[in-house]
Amino acid sequence: MPVKKYKPITPGLRTKVSNAFTEVTTSKPEKSLLAPLKKSGGRNNQGRMTMRYRGGGHKRRYRIIDFKRNKDGIAATVLSIEYDPNRTAFIALVEYTDGEKRYIIAPNGLNVGDTVQSGKTATPDVGNTMFLGDIPLGSNIHAIELEPGKGASLVRSAGTTATLMGREGRYAAIKLPSGEVRRILLTCRATIGSTSNPDHGLEVFGKAGRKRWLGRRPRVRGVVMNPVDHPMGGGEGKSSGGHPRSRNGIMSKGQKTRNNKKHSSKLIISRRKK
Repeated sequence: MPVKKYKPITPGLRTKVSNAFTEVTTSKPEKSLLAPLKKSGGRNNQGRMTMRYRGGGHKRRYRIIDFKRNKDGIAATVLSIEYDPNRTAFIALVEYTDGEKRYIIAPNGLNVGDTVQSGKTATPDVGNTMFLGDIPLGSNIHAIELEPGKGASLVRSAGTTATLMGREGRYAAIKLPSGEVRRILLTCRATIGSTSNPDHGLEVFGKAGRKRWLGRRPRVRGVVMNPVDHPMGGGEGKSSGGHPRSRNGIMSKGQKTRNNKKHSSKLIISRRKK
């Protein structure tokens, strides 16, 4: 997936690196799979700002994604690979043999005209969704369920992949992109391959305005605030802000924030890399 650089004819283009979108085959989404998407601007139901530095941005419509992939035993043909403004990976429009159309997270290497399938009869090919109990060990997988039938919740962003390490009893051991190894029930589903758009991390916005298009307003560093606004604020000149911490005083380097009484802690075999 190549990226594109620009001639520096404006200051914003000098450092800009954007996606070449060579995989994307159409610019018009499927109308029947669109839903309205309302912006909050960082405000809650009382109209008060609860999340700072949000607001504005281009108008979007939500693409209804099939995260469950529960249409078993029916083949689907890939009609198009599309850009989705609501996620970093690309999405694929597939049409089943009975005429139904659905969007799925596009795996890397999936092309228009390819066939994908799900369920017990599916083979371990790119784009096929299988139960963890049926996937060969060592396979690269993405879009993994945490609870059977709930839909994919892990490894969905651009260029990510997990590895099926082994099976023990009712559980499969999966190494996630963070380095964490955890157990997931064998009756959960996952999709073969890695997610599309692996060069997403190489993009450079080039100017502040592009961040505004995404609905992000300028972010102010805590060190330059006043003591009333931030724990790291205050001081004469460029004095350091003390130990790095959040606006609420939570330490940002080294302090563990995970609840050790969490039920799923017993399913984690090894923690993520520090």
